Amino acid sequence: MMKGWEFTYTHKPLRLVEKPDPVAKPGYVALDVKACGLCHSDVGALEDEKWLALMKYPLIIGHEYAGVITEVGEGVTGYNVGDRVGVCPMPTKDGYGGGYGRDGGYATKSTAPAEMLVPVPDNVSFTYAAAATDAGMTSHHAVAVAGGAGPGINMGIIGIGGLGQIGTRVAVLKGANVYAASRNPAAREEAMKLGCKAAYPSISEVAEHHDLDVIVDFAGAGKTTADALEAVGVNGRVVLVGMAKLETTLNTMPLITKEVTIVGSQGGNVDDIASVYKMMASGDLKPDVIEIGFDDIPAGLEKLKQGGVRGRLVAVMDR
Repeated sequence: MMKGWEFTYTHKPLRLVEKPDPVAKPGYVALDVKACGLCHSDVGALEDEKWLALMKYPLIIGHEYAGVITEVGEGVTGYNVGDRVGVCPMPTKDGYGGGYGRDGGYATKSTAPAEMLVPVPDNVSFTYAAAATDAGMTSHHAVAVAGGAGPGINMGIIGIGGLGQIGTRVAVLKGANVYAASRNPAAREEAMKLGCKAAYPSISEVAEHHDLDVIVDFAGAGKTTADALEAVGVNGRVVLVGMAKLETTLNTMPLITKEVTIVGSQGGNVDDIASVYKMMASGDLKPDVIEIGFDDIPAGLEKLKQGGVRGRLVAVMDR
């Protein structure tokens, strides 16, 4: 029997349940979950009824997981029992992914469709592998795909948290000139260690000293997005990732006169995860992670809710 933390409804605590071990239906694999990252969207599901529209419930939540394949379903090729894999959490042909449309990763065992699997290099830990499936994927897609990070690009990063720290490092590795904005002095210090050219308390202060082609807003706190619009250069681009606030007011004059493009970036794909794994395997990307045990998942989500967690919380199932 597997164990997992089950979501029943908004404003109700997760409950620890036991279920029969999952089986691999055609096109899927079953796996032993080794690690699962804790995400702010799981806090959102527990606190905000809007998330219910995305979920089948009751179900075991947790969408940022990696593990070892224990069973291969009919029609699956290229994967075998014993393979180390991460699971892309994005929607599939069957609907929403693990932790939303089917039981996810806050469990000792789970399942995944073959097309959402990403092989984990031998020298990448399951802790890192799990964090890469959402935090890594989302950050990479935002800066490298939506933001176009590369040599000669001046990129501002707002927020150096669980996603921002990874996005910052990815942008640096892609060759961009990266400038960080964070109210937290410790986060600014961390940004410099990640390879930023400079770090300031606000994106407005960044723009006073540097011309910015692209700004990626990992905070999404309303004012941060409005300030990014003001701070980015002519024909610039603002990439919005964070959802700290779901509404903001923008000044249309700089939007029009500078011909700024504002785009949203949600998640990514298996290619983003594979790229992050490659950076991790080389040792170039070492995100700040905090390991907790399976039994600590509800308390860990509460810590996320309260704020102040630096890096990414990751539950290690055999800890």
